[in-house]
Amino acid sequence: MPRATFNFPSGFLWGTATAAHQVEGNNTNNDWWAWEQQPGHIQDEDRSGKTCDWWGGRWREDFNRAQDGWQNAHRFSVEWSRIQPESDRWDEAALDRYRQMLLGLRERNITAMITLHHFSSPLWLAEMGGWENDTVVELFANFARRTVEALKSHCLLWVTINEPNVYAYGGYLGGGFPPGKNDQRIALKVLLNMLKAHAAAYEVIHEVQPEAQVGVAHHWRGFQPANSGLLTRNVIRLHHKVFNDAFALALTTGEFDAGMLKEDVPQAKDTQDFVGLNYYTRDLVKFDLGKSDRFFSSRYFPENAVLSENGFIASDPHGFRDAIKWADRFGLPIYVTGNGCDDSKDDFRRRYLLEHLLAMWHTLNNNTPVKGYFHWTLVDNFEWERGWNERFGLWALDPQTQIRTKRKSADLYAEICRTNAITSETVEKFAPEVYDLIYPE
Repeated sequence: MPRATFNFPSGFLWGTATAAHQVEGNNTNNDWWAWEQQPGHIQDEDRSGKTCDWWGGRWREDFNRAQDGWQNAHRFSVEWSRIQPESDRWDEAALDRYRQMLLGLRERNITAMITLHHFSSPLWLAEMGGWENDTVVELFANFARRTVEALKSHCLLWVTINEPNVYAYGGYLGGGFPPGKNDQRIALKVLLNMLKAHAAAYEVIHEVQPEAQVGVAHHWRGFQPANSGLLTRNVIRLHHKVFNDAFALALTTGEFDAGMLKEDVPQAKDTQDFVGLNYYTRDLVKFDLGKSDRFFSSRYFPENAVLSENGFIASDPHGFRDAIKWADRFGLPIYVTGNGCDDSKDDFRRRYLLEHLLAMWHTLNNNTPVKGYFHWTLVDNFEWERGWNERFGLWALDPQTQIRTKRKSADLYAEICRTNAITSETVEKFAPEVYDLIYPE
């Protein structure tokens, strides 16, 4: 039986990632809460409700779970609608609540990374047109200033916006997010406004906290051609250009180019100190004349793909290596800010986790500057338009009783965090069913 140890660099950050609306509960003043109340928007008519009840204080026990699992980092988001409940009012009590959470992480020797916008926006902003309204750039910069001024003593790592491409797709290309529009031009306008808002926030954050490290959590999705046809190759290039590259490259060049919408945004040039990378899977893509609202393409997984519980994610560690290579093009430190899978039975997750961490280890051994990994997620939470149907947590959650139950993957991940390595002993103990995948003969 082959034996080996895959060691990670000293000081590597091992953590989990969460988002405010998904874990806090009773976020009644944002667009997602309003969206949930309308029939047909959430799978099985689920509601977020208390979610993980972090606003009620249960973040303490979940932070204990992270500490007990040897995690030394945690990425969470702050809720704009709590901090600025009305356009002309700030809530200092909400900022103090987040300050207490940051102190809780520090007491547990866990490094904090804060995301300022993770999909949810205040109702008052949505009523103004949300990210379609150009005034959002200044409004977001003001929000960033107020938040960083209040929390800078306890955090150095800041993500301005989580997955701007997913947000634009979800809300403006029929992806099931509020406001539920389906218009390519509006989607690209939203993406452009998010770029400008990030640039403005980047400047503000460094003004308030010069030593801060600021980035964006980019969602990179692999697109592989399903055939060799010219039209398929063209739509593949379009997908990469619009989804993966348009926002990200503008942070280096100051030029936003999403095909049908181009604009010089010089203030965005060189406005990331690290690359945040979210990766979950990649797709086969082919030209499809009937899918004009999807850039004339169909996307699907290969027939032999190993799929997650709901068929939402295919385990594709080679795609993860490609994603990290893409991130390395920017010549900056890289944090994997989100990677994980849906698996309530906890059968698929151990394979997915080990294969992807091994893929990341290989890139590190090619001198790629990956500095940390944040698994999605710590505890089952409300998965947006999919409600409670997808369970991404290392810990299971019963949203009715708030009872947490440790999954075997939590022990596996804890051993990796503790040893800063993947060892044959760890795999043999916690995931013997995938030993041959990790250590092939």
